[in-house]
Amino acid sequence: MNAPNPTPFEVNRGRAHLALRSGQAATAERMLRVLASERPGDPNIQWLLGAALLAQDQARGSIEVLEPLLERAPEFANARVDLARAYRANGQPKLARAQVQNVLEAAPHHHLAWLAYGDALVDLGQHTDAVVAYDRARRTDPHRARIEAATAALVADDRKASELLFRQILQADPSHAAALAGLAALSLAADKAHDAERLLRHALKQTQHLPLAQRGMVQALVALGRLEEADATARELLKVEPENEQTWIVLGAVATRLMRQEEALEAYEHAARIKPPEARLLLTLGHVNKTLGRRGDSEAAYKSALKLDAACGEAYWSLADLKNYIFSDAEVAAMRAVLDAGPGAPGSEAQVNFALGKALEQRGRHSESFAYYSRGNALRGADAPFDAGKFERRVARIAAVFDERFFAARAGAGNPDPAPVFIVGLPRSGSTLLEQILASHSRVEGTMELPNIIHMVHEFEDSATDRDGYPETVTTASDAALRALGDRYLAETAPLHRGRPRFTDKLPNNFSHIGLIQAILPNASIIDARRHPMDSCFSTFKQHFAEGQTFSYDLQVLGRYYRGYLALMDHWDRVLPGKVLHVQYEEVVREPEANIRRLLAHCGLPFEEACVAFHQTRRSVRTPSAEQVRQPLYSSGIGYWRNFERELDPLREALGDALDRFPPTE
Repeated sequence: MNAPNPTPFEVNRGRAHLALRSGQAATAERMLRVLASERPGDPNIQWLLGAALLAQDQARGSIEVLEPLLERAPEFANARVDLARAYRANGQPKLARAQVQNVLEAAPHHHLAWLAYGDALVDLGQHTDAVVAYDRARRTDPHRARIEAATAALVADDRKASELLFRQILQADPSHAAALAGLAALSLAADKAHDAERLLRHALKQTQHLPLAQRGMVQALVALGRLEEADATARELLKVEPENEQTWIVLGAVATRLMRQEEALEAYEHAARIKPPEARLLLTLGHVNKTLGRRGDSEAAYKSALKLDAACGEAYWSLADLKNYIFSDAEVAAMRAVLDAGPGAPGSEAQVNFALGKALEQRGRHSESFAYYSRGNALRGADAPFDAGKFERRVARIAAVFDERFFAARAGAGNPDPAPVFIVGLPRSGSTLLEQILASHSRVEGTMELPNIIHMVHEFEDSATDRDGYPETVTTASDAALRALGDRYLAETAPLHRGRPRFTDKLPNNFSHIGLIQAILPNASIIDARRHPMDSCFSTFKQHFAEGQTFSYDLQVLGRYYRGYLALMDHWDRVLPGKVLHVQYEEVVREPEANIRRLLAHCGLPFEEACVAFHQTRRSVRTPSAEQVRQPLYSSGIGYWRNFERELDPLREALGDALDRFPPTE
């Protein structure tokens, strides 16, 4: 026989339940109150109403609904779990623990009860027992097999398969915490930190202290630049899982972003002591040691990673990225063997090609070297194609929005604090050198490539229905909103200042966002690090970037991108005359003191001799130029592109008359 059709009441109850599980608690509450008026005392409606109130942080109201329900229906396990959660939210963890113990005695495989039990135990400071409870929740999860399959696909970087599995779970249960955390991990991998935070907030509504979700939240907050929140969350997580290596790894990630590199190194080393390190952790140890200027330790870590995984492309490229590391003939042969064996882990083949290109360049075999650079870029470009036409249209849109009238209408808006010094331009154009010079000044803290402005850009983009609202949506922001963004930027970056009145923000791609920077931080200093386009573009072409520089994979696209950069910088000079100081790398090399004095004067800083002796400044540097800025200035990089002159014809053609603006290199 066919099942009877559901009644309208049952249909509406199902819709209310779905709204609740999907995070639309207020909508669910409105629907449930209508249904409760139709059937007063219906146990399922009362349960869902209590849960809807709890989801809106109305713990007292939830308790007032659920307590009488359980007096009438004491075996209603799901309602008792939600009552326990309400007791926790109301500051009554002992009552919460008693409620879930009652459920688990009768139903020891109740997945949600174990999650609630873990949360109550954390509140009571019983962290060891809480870890056991969360593990029992994992084991009793009705979707366990699919979660494990989705996680395995995520680890293997099969993002499509992983996303499909996580979404299938969420179709059945939109509030499933582990699936939400998994989907958040995919969002983070796709550089969508806001989406990740939204998913994780929904997961943590279901279970506040679940380590899986809390680790994801730390990573999302780091990606969003909310470092103090990330640090606080990581330290709470450490109380729950002090012997989980992943906890120490996320703690290290936070410390790295907070520029506490020694603390980061200790965290990663602690993770390595808990569990024999995998290649990924050894690479991280290598990167932190490189940042600290500990060349020997960095090199040793990369080589240890290769001992564990002889085909590890990132280890080979990390050695190449030490700039003056000389590959042995045996290492060159090993890299060739890796490529001959066929594709390995996603992205690894490209890194080996870049590293092999560097090894052959060191040997003066320029044509052969270039072939490997080209192959590495082709592989990267296939994975992340760049739309040069879209970029050029974006340049035109930015220039159209941020014109003289825009700034005249917003005079006096934004936060007037002059603390930030933005260093913009193109990669491999001397921005790290300028940062090192400024960071050698007693009044300036050198930070890193900060993501905060880019996050604001993404928010303006996403505020349009087609998620392509930037820059046009900036025109709708009031003066108060612009001031709030300036306040927010300074608050988010405050942990990095360390008491110095000025600080650098060296994200080259911010050249596109000088208009937004001027609107929210009108007294910030802006420096444009500029280098001859042939040297700049070729150096970019042969650099394997971890992320973000997808325009660098094709010589003709690189040339078009450089022209777009020049056009936009010319626009800023027209509408904001004198705002941006253009500093030519070649001139700094030839006449360092005169150009350093000019740089400091633009930033309103007195001259200090330490800025000329910048290579003696001991600080953490997290860019590909870390090794170079620890050396005195040298001129060997000027005109280096001529070693590849024939291969670079497509770049020269794409640059066209832009080359006429620069004196020829020798």
